[in-house]
Amino acid sequence: MKQAPVGRLTAFLSLPLLLVLLYSTGAHAHNITRILAKHPEFSTFNHYLTLTHLASDINRRLTITVLAVDNAAMSSLLSKHLSLYTIKNVLSLHILVDYFGSKKLHQITNGTALTATIFQATGAAPGSTGYVNITDLKGGKVGFGAENNGGSLDAVYVKSVDEIPYNISVLQISQVLTSAEAEAPTPGPSQLNLTVILSKQGCKAFADLLVSSGADATFEQNIDGGLTVFCPTDTVINSFMPKYKNLTAPQKVSLLLYHGIPVYQSTQMLKSNNGIMNTLATDGANKYDFTVQNDGEVVTLKTKVVTAKITGTLKDEEPLVVYKIDKVLLPRELFKVAAKATAPAPAPKAKAAKASSTEADAPEADTVGDQTAEKSGAGGLDGGRLIMVFLSFCMGLLLL
Repeated sequence: MKQAPVGRLTAFLSLPLLLVLLYSTGAHAHNITRILAKHPEFSTFNHYLTLTHLASDINRRLTITVLAVDNAAMSSLLSKHLSLYTIKNVLSLHILVDYFGSKKLHQITNGTALTATIFQATGAAPGSTGYVNITDLKGGKVGFGAENNGGSLDAVYVKSVDEIPYNISVLQISQVLTSAEAEAPTPGPSQLNLTVILSKQGCKAFADLLVSSGADATFEQNIDGGLTVFCPTDTVINSFMPKYKNLTAPQKVSLLLYHGIPVYQSTQMLKSNNGIMNTLATDGANKYDFTVQNDGEVVTLKTKVVTAKITGTLKDEEPLVVYKIDKVLLPRELFKVAAKATAPAPAPKAKAAKASSTEADAPEADTVGDQTAEKSGAGGLDGGRLIMVFLSFCMGLLLL
């Protein structure tokens, strides 16, 4: 029997390890709270990242740089007696949405760079006030300053705290960055009017229903603890009104509360947490819930009656996020469940026609979820083909 050369055999044995490495590098896993917990001098900074929910925002981003300040610098910030939501804006200015390791700081093109921060990404920073200027100075120093601070570099680079290349970099700077816009008084989420936000973003009809039914109070009460709202657009609500008017007052409230989840769920969280979600209307096990599914970048909300698709984000600033959806979410507790066809395959149309005649007021059967499931099955076959290709390649190496 012909033996495979040592070089080829080594390559064959190394392939499984190579595949593991390739898959592992594709997944990011960092936790800013754990990173900073190893360094007691940043305990106050770490505490406020958690308190303002910025820590979770940092952890779910693929590429991020955190400009950490020690306890003494945080004491200087806290002495200004700013509200928690204003402190959040200030700290947001210290989170860069790009990767800057210690080496990259000294390799900046032309010696200076302007980079966006989470403060800019929230939309709360007017103009370019959410950008930070990074400049490579003489003597090996690197300066940092808010773009709107007249070009002043308030802080300098102290040291690298921790780095996972091109994923997360935690750098210590000498003091808190100064920004009049970031330190401006900021209302907390509970001071914001959800219905006003909805009305300005193409969901006025839905907002009006919340107010007229009294359901808006429940939504407002849940904002501080975290709230996700799914808002059907004005066009969708207007076409749904004939069915809505047939509901009793309590049923209307339940339907509207069904469009809220009492926790904050960003788009990435929805994609990674596929499954059953309880809603503001949930009052017991398996009551008024729906299933979240995603097919690539498309996220759907599937009830037993209808499947709605998220078509946009109206507001995303933890602890509140508001999504726009293309259908009204219909709970099985209030609307007839779309019957699945049970007739033999040769005559599906006859079965469908019979179902329509006996349940005239039930919504039309939604097939989007079934199509999504079929696509998922196809994805599984692709994984099987990948394994077969890999095994064939390995056998080819042994036979050479």
